[in-house]
Amino acid sequence: MAQKELPIGIQDFPKLIQDGYLYVDKTKYYNRLITKGDYYFLSRPRRFGKSLLISTLKAIFEGKRDLFEGLWIHDKIKWEPRPVIHLDFSEIVSRETPFVETLSREMDRIATMNGLPTTEGNYDLKFRTLIEQMGGKQKVAILVDEYDKPIVNFIENLEKATENRDIMKNFYSVIKGRDSYISFFMLTGVSKFSQVSIFSDLNNLYDITVGKEFAGMLGYTQQELTTCFVDRLTDLAAVTKTTQPDLLAKIKDWYNGYSWDGEIFVYNPFSILNLLRKQHFKNFWFATGTPTFLMKLIKKEQYTVFDLEKVERELGEFETFDLPEIEISSLLFQTGYLTIKKLDYDAQSVTLDFPNKEVANAFSYHLLAEFAEKSRENTESLVRKMNGYLKQGQAEGFIQSIQDLFAEIAYPIQPAKGSSITNTCPPRWMEKYYHSMFYLVLRLLGYNIQSEVFTHIGRIDAVITTEEYVYVVEFKLGDAASAMAQIKERGYHLRYLRSGKRVFLLGIGFDVATRNVGEFLVEEAG
Repeated sequence: MAQKELPIGIQDFPKLIQDGYLYVDKTKYYNRLITKGDYYFLSRPRRFGKSLLISTLKAIFEGKRDLFEGLWIHDKIKWEPRPVIHLDFSEIVSRETPFVETLSREMDRIATMNGLPTTEGNYDLKFRTLIEQMGGKQKVAILVDEYDKPIVNFIENLEKATENRDIMKNFYSVIKGRDSYISFFMLTGVSKFSQVSIFSDLNNLYDITVGKEFAGMLGYTQQELTTCFVDRLTDLAAVTKTTQPDLLAKIKDWYNGYSWDGEIFVYNPFSILNLLRKQHFKNFWFATGTPTFLMKLIKKEQYTVFDLEKVERELGEFETFDLPEIEISSLLFQTGYLTIKKLDYDAQSVTLDFPNKEVANAFSYHLLAEFAEKSRENTESLVRKMNGYLKQGQAEGFIQSIQDLFAEIAYPIQPAKGSSITNTCPPRWMEKYYHSMFYLVLRLLGYNIQSEVFTHIGRIDAVITTEEYVYVVEFKLGDAASAMAQIKERGYHLRYLRSGKRVFLLGIGFDVATRNVGEFLVEEAG
């Protein structure tokens, strides 16, 4: 039997089924949605299947049972067609036309499509009339996709984003008091704005973003990967000349790791489909939407990389944000650059971190390029050069490349409010700032890199391990000699002398005046 085509970019459920694309059956979750509640909110990152979810629910509500032949839900529900209002804000919002106009036109379009007369008045009156007309005889299902587009598309223009937020608040206020006309309501998007800002009248929305019940509804679980893509995985193993266990471990390292409950972890579907189609490992998801705004915001707020990894937040505080106060870790979580690694309901806390290698590496490249004020191509070129020096045991060349990279980096005047270094004295936070930039470089090199390695008498700033060499690194502001002395006095290098590899000690001094590596010392351990 021929392999089914992979549904890359296919968001229309009828097309996916009718044209014979491969479909990972998630309808058991959809049945739970339909039978257990009626007003939902779901936030997931881009390219995670939100639009396909909405399209599938629409087909269910329209009673298109024949499309679900062979799927879990086929014989589990009573197929009764009902009216559906489907709103896709990615097609409604426009940079050329005022939002109130495009929204009003969409209400007219839906009315005409359903054989109803258009209504005079504003967009909110048209929406209310549409609900009452379509849900008069049989309750209507309202499915909203990309609800936050009117805000996120203008997030760099605070005045416009705030104006669109207020329009949306007025628009959704129509829902209140229409229960007798509505059978099901679902809102999906990337971002979750605070309840007060948009959904003050929609206080009956059940938020299913975080928690175990729907954690596996979007994205591919490990079982789904190994059972639905058997032939494709076999082909990929042959092409990459990799054993099946090694291949699965590599795929997991690159593309798994997303979670919304800290227990169920899923793969990015867009990355997996592209991997299996193109048969090589690459940054697929991140490349489709470079987070330029996020990088500029992180730089503006003067965060270091250490403020973005293993972020611990109080449960309930990290899920939402509002204009104009945009909290970076919340925004990174909602957009998929950070995910839940641990969720502790007893302590009411959550730990956020990068989900996988694809996101961590790509994010690091863009962040480093933003701080260095260089193009990503120039940054990648420098990192490749550093890689060569480390492989050849040329520690001096490696540090000189660091100097080239840091030549244009302007360190922040003061640390970010709420960052982990806010309450430390200036020398310590400046040291940590430079340390974080250095750490970004180390992580991008792809070696076994440890940062702030604890020993029984201290903490090593960084250890880099290659096939032939170990580099033990200590940072100080201005003084390379004291950095080297600390390595020796505390014996940071001793544990590595039995590794069979050559061990180099690197004492690096950062010069505050030049904003770069100043003094540095390199010695090979005995």
